[in-house]
Amino acid sequence: AYRKGNVAIANAMGNGVADDKAVYCYVPDMIRYYLNEEPILKNVPTYQLADPEHRELVFGQMEKMVIKRTNESGGYGMLIGSAATEAEMADFRQAILGDPRSFIAQPIISLSSTPCYIDGKLQPRRIDLRPFALCGPSGIDIVPGGLTRVALREGSLIVNSSQGGGSKDTWVLGN
Repeated sequence: AYRKGNVAIANAMGNGVADDKAVYCYVPDMIRYYLNEEPILKNVPTYQLADPEHRELVFGQMEKMVIKRTNESGGYGMLIGSAATEAEMADFRQAILGDPRSFIAQPIISLSSTPCYIDGKLQPRRIDLRPFALCGPSGIDIVPGGLTRVALREGSLIVNSSQGGGSKDTWVLGN
């Protein structure tokens, strides 16, 4: 149906490669190379642990890092250094040394928080916002809102729905 023009696909086939954790650290360079322009938004610093210099830097400050397996998604296969025990960090070090290409690391990002109505009262929870951009004949438009992902467990930084997170529609009502 797609090839016949009967169906439009919002995410073109093959664009999943851009969402592969293993290429995150290369995204700014990809923008410069393929678009011949500087990235508009900063990328979260991402360290490819197959690189010995990156690995040494990350091992020296694991408590400040989120370490993710490149073949996992949805909040699985990751270590949040600030919440990890020494034993958990040691296990991750060994796994990384055994297969460094399968891991990336990023600094722990301080997520915003918002009040959520939980158990009959307002409680703070960590959130992140996923805005939506639409490309049309007149250019790119940013939708006035987006999807806010919420860490529903108290104190958690994990907003993935598969790990107990939730979501909220977000609307911008004025300029």
